[in-house]
Amino acid sequence: MKRALLSVSNKAGIVEFAQNLANLGFSIISTGGTYKTLKEANVAVTEISEVTQFPECLDGRLKTLHPKIHGGILGIRDNPNHTAEMEKLALEPIDLVAVNLYPFKSTILKEGVTLETAIENIDIGGPTMLRAAAKNYRFVSVVCDPSDYDGIIAELKENGKVSEETNFKLSAKVFMHTAAYDALIASYLKPIAGIEQFPETYTVTYEKAQDMRYGENPHQNAAFYCEIGNFKGLLSNIEQLHGKELSFNNINDSHGALELLKEYSEPTVVACKHSNPCGVGSAGDIYGAFMKAYYSDPVSIFGGIIAANREIDAKTAEEINKIFIEIIIAPSFTEEALKILEQKKNIRVIKLADIGEKQKAGSVDIKKVSGGILIQDTDNVILPETELKCVTKRVPTDSEMKDLLFAWNIVKYVKSNGIAIGKDSQSLGIGCGQVNRIWATKQAIEHCKEALGSDILRGASLASDAFFPMPDCVEAAHEAGITAIIQPGGSIKDKDSIEACDKYGIAMVFTDMRHFRH
Repeated sequence: MKRALLSVSNKAGIVEFAQNLANLGFSIISTGGTYKTLKEANVAVTEISEVTQFPECLDGRLKTLHPKIHGGILGIRDNPNHTAEMEKLALEPIDLVAVNLYPFKSTILKEGVTLETAIENIDIGGPTMLRAAAKNYRFVSVVCDPSDYDGIIAELKENGKVSEETNFKLSAKVFMHTAAYDALIASYLKPIAGIEQFPETYTVTYEKAQDMRYGENPHQNAAFYCEIGNFKGLLSNIEQLHGKELSFNNINDSHGALELLKEYSEPTVVACKHSNPCGVGSAGDIYGAFMKAYYSDPVSIFGGIIAANREIDAKTAEEINKIFIEIIIAPSFTEEALKILEQKKNIRVIKLADIGEKQKAGSVDIKKVSGGILIQDTDNVILPETELKCVTKRVPTDSEMKDLLFAWNIVKYVKSNGIAIGKDSQSLGIGCGQVNRIWATKQAIEHCKEALGSDILRGASLASDAFFPMPDCVEAAHEAGITAIIQPGGSIKDKDSIEACDKYGIAMVFTDMRHFRH
């Protein structure tokens, strides 16, 4: 008679699985809560302590770590030495192992969970049984996912056994499962233990949220994986209220819009296209903020993404519906606004509570490169703790300083080389992703002139994500009517740019901090 060992935390489907196995001639061995569940369902089952002749002990910490169990799992059936030794030691083969692990993830996600409770929910025997069975896949079927129960029963009914090919796939799935389980434990314990941010080995666990229709392009496959944790204000927390499912590019572009939006506390709307901001507006209410963002660049916003940090009302929704927008993200929508937006079947309406919440301390940014990954701290800082330094004869006015900081927030999220021009809490021109800074400056100025006319640039402020190695950007800014500039400083030719500013009466502020975005 074949034997199956069933020991599961997730009891979904286990009774039916056990009944089917028993009907197919399997003898069932089980532990603790699983044994009780099967017994109450009138499934013929043997408690594991009867097999080991050793009681469960240490508050259930020790149940399955015994030669009678692991010898039965690990024995190689076509190895004469193994079979002889198993017979000598009375180690009966175990042919199927169905185990899922203590709920460590759900435990650490509970509010106020203590380290002691988390530690008690680290499974020891479960991973050991899974790994042992997976290692001996030629002779043992191993199941860590209840969704695989039906397929195994179907094979057993049809062929009298589970194929080696299926067993190998189940084995690989186990090692993926235990690797993710251990990585989650490690990531939870690492900050508590005070281990360095970038240790010698780096392991992470993400859970698949959805398969994407395709990646950046239709010929690329893709999926969206989420961090595990009680995080607020992240894309993994969105609630889609209307529209077809999000694409790879939708999610990537939404990320850029949301991260910029988090830099503002007043009512603000960010319009984004291809991960670059194309319009930003702040005002006393969200309608005014949207109108500013829209008129920043009414051409580029077409087919873009809008993120707002206040509830969308009917008046704002009416304006949004006048143009084609892929996605609107906000913390909430009035009932009237939602009805208005739902009139367009192709717009995705996304609700994200705590939309202004920044990423937690210790979060990292990961970029895949050929042969490896680059990991860095998330750029969560906007300005250094030290005071900003005015390096020109003319000091910015209060309104210019407000505009400088508004534009500085924007340029942090513009692909380098990046330039952002702002005035009266509205972006006027954005130059992004150019191979030199003067091109980015000219691009920002020309875009503004095309969208809003050249007069609006008079008295505007300009932000650059890196220093000016020569005065050409200052000269272009002066010709456009820009009167204040903010930039990191640090070029060996800073003097040239400062002298150019003094020549034209432009105020220039150094941050001593740059925000490259590659």
